[in-house]
Amino acid sequence: MTTKKKTSSEATSANAAAQNPSAAKPPTTTAATKTPAKNDANHLLLKSNLKQLRLPTMKAEFEQLAREAAQSNQTFEQYLLRLTELEVSARASNTLNSRIKQAQFPVHKDLDTYDFSALPSLNKQKVLELARGDWITQHANVCLLGQPGTGKTHLSIALGLAACREGVRTKFFTAAALVNQLEEAQKKFGLDQLLKRLDKIDLLIVDELGYLSFSRSGAELLFQVFADRYERRSLLITSNLSFSDWDQIFQGERMTAALLDRLTHHCHIFEMNGESFRFKESMKEKKKPAKQD
Repeated sequence: MTTKKKTSSEATSANAAAQNPSAAKPPTTTAATKTPAKNDANHLLLKSNLKQLRLPTMKAEFEQLAREAAQSNQTFEQYLLRLTELEVSARASNTLNSRIKQAQFPVHKDLDTYDFSALPSLNKQKVLELARGDWITQHANVCLLGQPGTGKTHLSIALGLAACREGVRTKFFTAAALVNQLEEAQKKFGLDQLLKRLDKIDLLIVDELGYLSFSRSGAELLFQVFADRYERRSLLITSNLSFSDWDQIFQGERMTAALLDRLTHHCHIFEMNGESFRFKESMKEKKKPAKQD
């Protein structure tokens, strides 16, 4: 059996390895020993990936949270949990803001700013229960009827905002604006598309029904919208007219009776009659003593 002789250089290398075993192994690379160029590349790649995955909050916060995690000796899971919680919270907030914007409330008003003491006949507990939104999942309706200035619009907006916070698709119209849109869409042969969009709304708020009169065709279109939502979607209507006077709106007893039969079948009705809040406020202002120079 023949043995190949080692060259002098090979022998020298073997002797050096025997004397210093660590010199024979290639150096290992850890996260701590990566070159600055490698770290920069990973950093940019991570930011690019987070942007591509549409995780803007994680992209904005991961560096700061990483520093805080290192200082407090958090585990990787704790760091990742905190980072994802911020993303989830930001998404929920953005979704809510978008839903409220799409509802197109004229102003934002909540129940905690409504003066229930000014209208003792109004069932406060019942109104607060409605804010939970169960009536919307049951496809019921709400009607707020009464004299001007008693806060009907305030309550309709407050209940609409509460619905938005519960994830309900909501839309606010004055009755006149809704009828105008319906008539305009009909003229432009876009009525079907508008009706389909309205049908996707879980809660349709129609404010100030009865303040302005409509044409016969406008009343019929509004009747169609209301009737189509029966037991499928919810309506919240405010009006200065009692139900007995709604034939002034829909221009006939037959159409009015058919509508009220559907509308009031599953409906929470509140009569809000009393002195106008705005009138009382204006009287208070007048009674204030004039400022002396």
